[in-house]
Formats: sequence, structure tokens, C-alpha cells
Amino acid sequence: MSDIVLHNYYRSSTSYRVRIALEMKGLNYEYVPHHLRHGEHLEPAYLAVNPQGLVPALILGDGKLLTQSLAIIEFLDETNPEPPLLPKDALGRARVRMLAQMIACDIHPVNNLRVLTSLRILFGAGDQDVVNWFRHWVNEGFQPIEKILASSPETGAFCHGDTPSLADICLVAQIASNARFGVDLTPYPTISRIHAACMSLPAFQKAAPENQIDAE
Repeated sequence: MSDIVLHNYYRSSTSYRVRIALEMKGLNYEYVPHHLRHGEHLEPAYLAVNPQGLVPALILGDGKLLTQSLAIIEFLDETNPEPPLLPKDALGRARVRMLAQMIACDIHPVNNLRVLTSLRILFGAGDQDVVNWFRHWVNEGFQPIEKILASSPETGAFCHGDTPSLADICLVAQIASNARFGVDLTPYPTISRIHAACMSLPAFQKAAPENQIDAE
């Protein structure tokens, strides 16, 4: 059994981000699933682990708790530096974080499960309303991301250069969520190209939602 325990849900994009990073770093971990749609993340046993009741949560060998996917990934990158998930230069690191946060801070927070559920409960949104909401906010984020990636000389085979980074991890996880809501990627050829490059790599494939033990 690994010293690292990852509490997650196969379809959670934030969990997917951390799984990719763990696979890229070659780190073994214990996979503990929590079915979000069944409310398992709100049960007392899990709240005793992570009082926020969200996934992912990473428990280290000494029992220390880490939550929030970007914080977890940067911790993994600092403590296991190969392969690096952030560039060596300050400007490069800022660019990669910028792209990652355009997804993790601008798109994901308004499209996660608890927000979509609240739209239904608090405002009576129907299924198509929720789909339209999700697509709207993805497109609001992907349009500028596509322009930045397509026009920047720093863009290579991946979001930044020719090796995958934190930005690619966030992009791939978001696209996995997009597929469930029928988001059209035709307007985003650069994003689509980078996504295909990422999905050709074993770490991204192994971490994919459909390959997890709790996949349905």
C-alpha cells in the first residue's frame, strides 16, 4: 500500500488533474473513491478527513492533509521535481499558471457539480438550462485561451513548449468535463491539437476518468 492516499471521484475534473500529476511523477497512491452524486463526500467519515467536503484530498504518509488541486500539484512538483510541471524561468511559470488559472479559477468554479445542482434547486433550472450554462462559461474561457495559445510563440506541442505542464493538466481535465455537456471544440483547433498530444501520453490515459476503479 502506498503512503499517499488520494480521496477523489473518477468524474471530478479536479481529481483528474491530481491523478495526471501523480502518474506523470510516477508516484504510487491509494485510490479512495467518493461518489459525489450520491453525497458520499458529505458523510461524517469523509468530513473528518476533509472538513470542506470536497475532492480531491491528498493524505501524505505522515497524515498531513492537502486539498485544492493546484496546491496539491505544485506540492508534488516541488517535492518530486522530475518531470517538471512548471518552467524554470519566472515568466514561463507565470504564463503556465495564467493558463491553468483561466480554467481552474474562471471556468471550473461556476460549472462544478454543486453550482449546477444549486441552479436546479434554487432557480428551477431544467436540464437544457444547465447544459446551456455550462457551455456558456466554457466558451467564455476557451475563446481567449485559444487566442493566446494560437498566437503565442511560447506555445509548442503543448500549452508551453514541447513538454506537458500544469496548464495542459487543467486543459485536459476540463475537456473531459466538456464532453459530458456536448461542448463543441471545433472553434478551438489549437486547444484540440494540444489535447490530442496530451492524450497520446500514458500518464494522461491512465488517469482518465473511464480508467478508474469507480468509473460507471
